[in-house]
Amino acid sequence: MISAAEIYIGLMSGTSVDSIDAAAMTFNDGQLQLIGTYSQPIPAILKRNIIDLCQPGRDSVQLYCQTDSQLGELFAKAVVALMSAESIAPDQVAAIGSHGQTIRHAPPGASAIAFTQQIGDANIIAARTGCKVVADFRRKDMALGGHGAPLVPAFHQTLFSDPTKSRVIANIGGISNITVLANDGHCYGFDTGPGNLLLDAWCNKHTGCSFDDKGIWGASGQSDDKLLSRLKFHPFLALPAPKSTGREAFNLSWLEQQLTDRDLIAEDVQATLMTFTAQTLAEAIRALKEPIDEIYICGGGVFNEALMTQLQSNLGAIPVQSTQQLGLDPAWVEACAFAWLARQRLNGLPGNLPRVTGASRETSLGAVYLP
Repeated sequence: MISAAEIYIGLMSGTSVDSIDAAAMTFNDGQLQLIGTYSQPIPAILKRNIIDLCQPGRDSVQLYCQTDSQLGELFAKAVVALMSAESIAPDQVAAIGSHGQTIRHAPPGASAIAFTQQIGDANIIAARTGCKVVADFRRKDMALGGHGAPLVPAFHQTLFSDPTKSRVIANIGGISNITVLANDGHCYGFDTGPGNLLLDAWCNKHTGCSFDDKGIWGASGQSDDKLLSRLKFHPFLALPAPKSTGREAFNLSWLEQQLTDRDLIAEDVQATLMTFTAQTLAEAIRALKEPIDEIYICGGGVFNEALMTQLQSNLGAIPVQSTQQLGLDPAWVEACAFAWLARQRLNGLPGNLPRVTGASRETSLGAVYLP
């Protein structure tokens, strides 16, 4: 029987805007135990509103406020469902760590004023669940001059480091990012470019499916070298770390601009996008100064078998595996990370790594909302 206030729940909704992931876990003697998970689909109309909020000219204060509240209710619904399924009482939950849904991310250098905004009202989550909530994790790091992203490398370092091996943990979500865990103990990371974002958007437009199951549709096409060269000319890819990106830089409108005068069938575009994701991720890893012994993948991209095959081909002899081999289901790593970040906040411990984000110092992240 788990005693009072030992459980942390993490909530994550990423750039792909497909679902809210909720994961409940305990931390005993530094060891994480995942005790339950729940995935809450995001209704199509709400997803459309979120994507509109990500695009200048299609947003409004009214839409922002409504969507913030609706997402708060949906996040709370996911937590309540998880707690019910696992027979977790509110007094057993130390805190919920809610990432929220990013609608704008403008890191230093991307605009005259750096900012980031996540929505999903944490007041609603606290009120509906009866649990303490930690949210708004990114803006403190940005206030200290950082990018506010990626934040998960600190969690990767805690959970996946090995003093005998240098590892890369690669998250292929809407955006791809890597964490470098050197065997001498130092850690850094950065966004490498698109993950599933463009693949999902193109697939949805041409097939009506929200993603390309196992990469089968994309694998039926042929990658186009000229289009690939255009995609890889994106200025983000040449930036030095620390760096972060999002839907503002890589989106369907940008992709369609690159398709001007290229008469390609939809399957060939999908194949090219798959190559784009695989190559930009692999090139970022190959450019690292440290020799890498192992690569572990988490996020939705790990289930795209064609993408994983391409990634292994691009990385040669370095074994590419799922984080399942390290004891954590790749679908739940990000949600677990925000449960861990909530725990860091309640204990007054740092949640960021300045070498990753570019912040001037370590700091505890997130604001606390009481039920």
